Amino acid sequence: MATDPRIDAYIDRQADFARPILTWLRARVHAACAEVDESIKWGMPFFSYSGRPLANMAAFKAHAGFGFWNRDQTATGKEGEAMGQYGRITSLTDFPDAAAMEAQIRSVIALIESGVVPRRAATVPKAEAEIPAALAEALVRDPAAAAAFDAFPPSCRREYCEWIAEAKRDATRDKRVAEAIEWIRDGKRRNWKYERC
Repeated sequence: MATDPRIDAYIDRQADFARPILTWLRARVHAACAEVDESIKWGMPFFSYSGRPLANMAAFKAHAGFGFWNRDQTATGKEGEAMGQYGRITSLTDFPDAAAMEAQIRSVIALIESGVVPRRAATVPKAEAEIPAALAEALVRDPAAAAAFDAFPPSCRREYCEWIAEAKRDATRDKRVAEAIEWIRDGKRRNWKYERC
């Protein structure tokens, strides 16, 4: 059983209530399958099997979370309450017993071995944003800005349109339109100041 020292360090940093939960979960994963790989992904302990995602766990201020990558095939009824399939975990009593937990982990490993790939719900693209009249007029007067605006992806155009449309006063709207035209002409996205943070 190969363990990652970064996960030891992660567990050691957590609150008193979380350390036994995370330690127990880690032990269950390794007891269910000795070939599991550990790593840190997205800032939390992550388990993989045969190079495929298996599960992850995390500790928060007042609860912990544990979830399988194959969410749809491992429903517990507590989905949506918090990260993972077990809701807000505050003690070991929030889990089934060790044998049942290990059996569930083995069933997820069997799914991985069978080649089942988790399917995520298809997202419906958002409709094209309605261009506020003030912005439309300014774009007509500035062909360079209009060309740059048309070249932006829909999400960028939507950000500009929503920013201008949410202005409550005419003076605020006009100021935003002037700034937007200048930025658009330069090919800058709405939140260009924060892109390289």
